[in-house]
Amino acid sequence: MATWNFPTCGTDGRRRAGRWATLLLGLLLAGCSDGPAETLLVDYQRRLAGALALAPPSPGRPTNIAAFPEPEARLFPLDESREGMLAVFALRDCHIANLVAARNNQLGRVAAPSQRWLYELALWRRLSGCWNTEVPKRLGDADRTRLARLTRSKTEQLPRASWNAVFDSSEWVGSFSRASAPLAPDALSAVETQLPALHYLREAVLHQFDRRWPPDSAALEGHLQTLQTRPLTAELLRALLLAELRLEEASALLETALANGTRCTELTITTGHDRLTRWLDGLQRQSRRWLLGLDRLIEAQLVDPPPAIVAYRQRWLSLEADQAPWPALEAARERHRGLREAMIRRCG
Repeated sequence: MATWNFPTCGTDGRRRAGRWATLLLGLLLAGCSDGPAETLLVDYQRRLAGALALAPPSPGRPTNIAAFPEPEARLFPLDESREGMLAVFALRDCHIANLVAARNNQLGRVAAPSQRWLYELALWRRLSGCWNTEVPKRLGDADRTRLARLTRSKTEQLPRASWNAVFDSSEWVGSFSRASAPLAPDALSAVETQLPALHYLREAVLHQFDRRWPPDSAALEGHLQTLQTRPLTAELLRALLLAELRLEEASALLETALANGTRCTELTITTGHDRLTRWLDGLQRQSRRWLLGLDRLIEAQLVDPPPAIVAYRQRWLSLEADQAPWPALEAARERHRGLREAMIRRCG
């Protein structure tokens, strides 16, 4: 007997080549040089040390972001539904046979998570639409009960399928790749390029139960492909972590100078502070926009995030938690600013 199978979420084989290419590129970027963000920060440290007549600090190694949660910790299982050919035929007036056939063929079984969600969305629309017609009245008791059960099951599963469509996609996972370099100061415009993808995904999630919203496979895949162009989340987080560490090291210089009673002149002119400030302002502004976009997309989901995602979000993506990269850099900047002002008052 033929069966109606809804496999649980699996690997996204269709995009393996792109994922490996991104990984290798990230390794090359992380390993071939310190990078322009590091150059800017270390140059500031050296200029500051010179103005304070101190030896520049030995730059420490910045922390990398944590690995993104594994599939079993970040995804929702989707129960397998099995119906025989006779049962599917009995529901022929609901026009689901072609969807079942497409899902169970070889391409359907290895479809990308986004395509599996579009399939679940189309099936839910067919079943729920059918349930609200005259068709159930023409069905026998067993078939009417089956239609009600399938409609209810697919209604409950759809939010989990839309979550998996994002969190099981190689493009999304790749955005958090640890094999990445801090975002370069001249690459902050990448946020403008990728933000529309977050906005589209959020709109798709919010409107999945809205029959007036037309699912567009090409648009969905196009926005996911935009996320694949670079691991932007990781690059931003690593830039925040790097900037925080280097500023803390620079603050230690100022603390030493203040404690030693060091005298100095023209501190604001000799340390390249304005250039650094402009970059840090841009980094924080663009990072905040990106992290807010991530937050709104997660908040739009109709399921509670798995605990592993809750923990990752709090540790790395929060704009409020003290240990998260964005608030930590904000605190490091405030501390450094206060120390500079104290030193400038002394130098004045």
